[in-house]
Amino acid sequence: MVEGRVCLSKEVRNGLESLKRKRLHRIKSETVCGPSGVTNMMSRSGGDALRASASCGVRLQGNAESFSRSNVASCEKDVFSKRKVGKFYTSDLEWTEKIPECPVYCPTKEEFEDPLIYLQKIAPEASKYGICKIISPLSATVPAGAVLMKEKAGFKFTTRVQPLRLAEWDTDDRVTFFMSGRNYTFRDFEKTANKVFSRRYYSAGCLPARYMEKEFWHEIACGKMESVEYACDVEGTAFSSSPSDLLGTSKWNLKKLSRLPKSTLRLLETAIPGVTDPMLYIGMLFSIFAWHVEDHYLYSINYHHCGASKTWYGVPGDSALRFEKVVKEHVYTNDVLSVDGEDGAFDVLLGKTTLFPPNILLEHDVPVYKAVQNPGEFVITFPRAYHAGFSHGFNCGEAVNFAIGDWFPLGAVACLRYAHLNRVPLLPHEELLCKEAMLLNSSLELEDLDYSPADLASHHSIKASFVKLIRFLHRARWSIMKSRACTSVSPNYHRTVVCTLCKRDCYIAFVNCGCYSHPVCLRHDIKSLDFPCGSHHCLFLRDDVREMEAAAKKFEQDNGVSKAVERQAENGDDMYSYPLSNKFQNDVEDGYFPYCEINVDLKPEIATMTSATGQTVEYGHHSLSHNTGNFRPELTDALSSFAASTLCSFVEQVGSSAKNVQGLANLGNTNDKRFCEEVSENTYESSVLCLSREDRPG
Repeated sequence: MVEGRVCLSKEVRNGLESLKRKRLHRIKSETVCGPSGVTNMMSRSGGDALRASASCGVRLQGNAESFSRSNVASCEKDVFSKRKVGKFYTSDLEWTEKIPECPVYCPTKEEFEDPLIYLQKIAPEASKYGICKIISPLSATVPAGAVLMKEKAGFKFTTRVQPLRLAEWDTDDRVTFFMSGRNYTFRDFEKTANKVFSRRYYSAGCLPARYMEKEFWHEIACGKMESVEYACDVEGTAFSSSPSDLLGTSKWNLKKLSRLPKSTLRLLETAIPGVTDPMLYIGMLFSIFAWHVEDHYLYSINYHHCGASKTWYGVPGDSALRFEKVVKEHVYTNDVLSVDGEDGAFDVLLGKTTLFPPNILLEHDVPVYKAVQNPGEFVITFPRAYHAGFSHGFNCGEAVNFAIGDWFPLGAVACLRYAHLNRVPLLPHEELLCKEAMLLNSSLELEDLDYSPADLASHHSIKASFVKLIRFLHRARWSIMKSRACTSVSPNYHRTVVCTLCKRDCYIAFVNCGCYSHPVCLRHDIKSLDFPCGSHHCLFLRDDVREMEAAAKKFEQDNGVSKAVERQAENGDDMYSYPLSNKFQNDVEDGYFPYCEINVDLKPEIATMTSATGQTVEYGHHSLSHNTGNFRPELTDALSSFAASTLCSFVEQVGSSAKNVQGLANLGNTNDKRFCEEVSENTYESSVLCLSREDRPG
C-alpha cells in the first residue's frame, strides 16, 4: 500500500514529533464557527443526531444569520472542548499498525470499460472486506479545480463545523456538527485549508499516511485543535464535460453511473442527489466522515479528484450486527438509545456524527480493514458495510450510490429496519424490485442469451427476492378477502405510496379508508383498523398483478430459487411480512396454498381477482371481473390529495435536505396531473415523476 507521496526517514519523523510537542501549547483551532453563527444540519438519513447540541443544552435553530456569536461562545466550551473519555484508550496508538489493508485492484483499460461489469466481477472477493480500492488506468486531463472554477462558474459551497473530539455519548455529551455560515469558492477553501496545514507542520507537502493516522487519533483524544471544517453533501460534480477528458467521457464518470444498463437505479427517473447524482466532499486537515452505513444498504463509489490522501476504515457487511452490538455496549450509554434491541445503535448511527477509534472493534473481534486513498483512486463500499475516515489535508472527492441485482436481499433488510424505526424510506424498494423482475422475465424469454456467472448470481437475487414478495402479497390478499376486511376493490394506478402506519412503501397493493387519507400496507390487521372516517376499507390492486404472479411462478422453476424460498419458510426470515409476523400461521389449515385463485366475497357488484393458476379456493358467492367492478373515477383525485398531504407531513418529519425531499418525491409519486400541481404548490417546485416514461399508463 502507498503510505504517502513523501517518504520521510525515521530521523525526520522523530524531528517532526519533537517539533510538534514544542508547538502544542501554541496551537489553536484554525477554523471555528463563522461570524454568522451556527445552525442545525439534517443528514441525508434524517439527521436525528444533528438536531442540536446536547452538550450545551441550547437548541440552535434558523439560518446561519440568526444565532449571535455570543450564544456560540456561551456553549462553545462544552461543544468543542476536549475531555478524557475513559472508554476510549488512545494513549497507545500501536493498534493502528494492526489494521490490515483492504484489497487493491488495478484493472486494465479493457477491464475498466464498464464499472458495473467490473464491480460484479470483483465483488465475491472484495465484499468480504467491506471496502476495496481501485486504481484507475485513466487520468483526468482537466483538473477538478479547473472544472469547479471555470466550467462551473459561480460554484460556491458552505462548510460544516466539526468538533474535533471524542464524546461520552450519554445524555449530556454527544457530538454535533454545525453549519459554519461561510460561503467558499473552491480556491478560497483550498487557501484556508492549506494555511491550517502549513501552520501546524511547517510544510506544504503530504506526510506519510501512518504518521498522519497517529496524528489524527492523538489530536482527537488530547490535541489543541477545537474544530475543523468540511464541505460534505455538496451537489455537483468535478468531472470535466470536455470531450478530450478521458476519465470524464468514460462510464466511470460518476454522473453517468446510475444510468448504466446494469444499474437498478436507472429505473428512477427523478434524480436523488447523492444517490443517483453524485455529491462533492471537500475537506481539510482532519475533516471527518463518521461511522455510518449507506442509505438502504446501497453500494457507494468515491473518487478522489485531488489533494491530500484520505484514510478509510471499513467493516464487512456480514459483521454489521456485531459492529452495532459493540457500539451499543461499549460506545453509547443506554440513555441515548431511543429504541431497544438490535436497532438501538442503528438508529443513532443514522445521524452520522459518531466517531470512535476502531481498536474497540478489534478488541471485540469485529473485523476492520483500512484503505489510504490517493488522487486518481476509487474506493468502493459494499452493501451494509460500515465505514469512517478522515482527510490528511485539503482534498476534493466525489461520491454516489448505486445498486445492482445482488443488492435486493440487503435492500429488503434495510426496509425492514426502517419500518421497525418508523422511518420514511428514501427509495421505493418494492417498485424497483417489481420492475427489475419483470424486465428480467422478459429478457429470459429471448433465446441464446449468454450470461456471465456474475449475471446469473444477480438474476438469482432478483428472482428470489421477487418470489418472496409476491408470495407474501398473494397470501395477504387471500387473508383480507377471506376475512371480508375490505368492502370494495379498485385498480391501483397511483404508483408507490407510503403506509401511514409503518412507513413501508406500497407498489402492488394497499388498503385505504373511506376518505382516502390513510393508505395502509397489507402487513397490518385490516379489520382492526379504527380510522375516524369509519370502517369502509378499499383494496387498491395493480391490474398487472396476475402477470407478476405468473413471472414469480416461472422463477420458482429455478431449483436455486425454490430452495431459497423453502429456507425462508423454514427459518421464518421473511423480510417482506413485518409487522405481520405470525398472522398467517394457520392459513394452510384454512385451505391456502401459493398462487391459488382469490375470489372476492363482498357484494354482487364487486369483482373477483384471479391469479396465475387455474385452481380456485372457494369461499365466495359473487364474482365479476375486477377490472370492471365498483371502480370510481373520483378515487384518482382523492388519492392525489392524500398522497400530497402525506408527502407534506413526511417532509416535516425528516427535514428538507435535497436527498430526503427528492427521495420522498419518488415515494409520493402518482401520474395524476392534480397531484403534481398540489405537490408543486404545497411543497417544492420539482417533478415527482418516479419511474421510466415507458411504464406510465396512457
